[in-house]
Amino acid sequence: MASALGFTIKSGWACAVVLDGPAKSPEVVASLRIELSDPRDAHGRQPYHAAAGTAKKPGPQLDKLIASIEAFGRKSVDAFIRDQETAGRRFAGAGIVVGSLIDPAQIANDHIRIHALEGQLFRSIVKHAADRRQLASFIWRERDLYGVAAKELKRPELELRRTVAGFGRRITGPWRAEHKAASVAAWLVIAK
Repeated sequence: MASALGFTIKSGWACAVVLDGPAKSPEVVASLRIELSDPRDAHGRQPYHAAAGTAKKPGPQLDKLIASIEAFGRKSVDAFIRDQETAGRRFAGAGIVVGSLIDPAQIANDHIRIHALEGQLFRSIVKHAADRRQLASFIWRERDLYGVAAKELKRPELELRRTVAGFGRRITGPWRAEHKAASVAAWLVIAK
């Protein structure tokens, strides 16, 4: 039976879901919030923000903050994957859901650019964790996810949405949009 990881990236954290296959009827076996930045660090969630929508100036202070976020996030994601592997799971790969795939350098508006930089940073933490474990990883934009899944899984989008909503009945804890998106990403990985 195949297992896959699904992650929905947020600012400073990710929703992580584990699905076990088969692709025709996968099941959620774990759902967790993973901190990608230290919650005790007030600057860790939005490291490129200075104040009132302005960007922090590049330099050693920002470099040090980014390095500490990457180290913290790497440990969090690695610990989650390691715990799941210790429980006997062998992963086919990881699906990563993001808000945007736009290159931040192409964005003229400073405030939008710093949000894009933060999205890129947190996405790269999860992607690099998968790469280090030699897991195939796939990135999908959240607004495209169900359309891609309907095509790849050969199911109507409404049926997919109902099925994914039902996954939440099998777990303890919240089952919000980010959990559902992470589940769809993991399902797509199982189906590859």
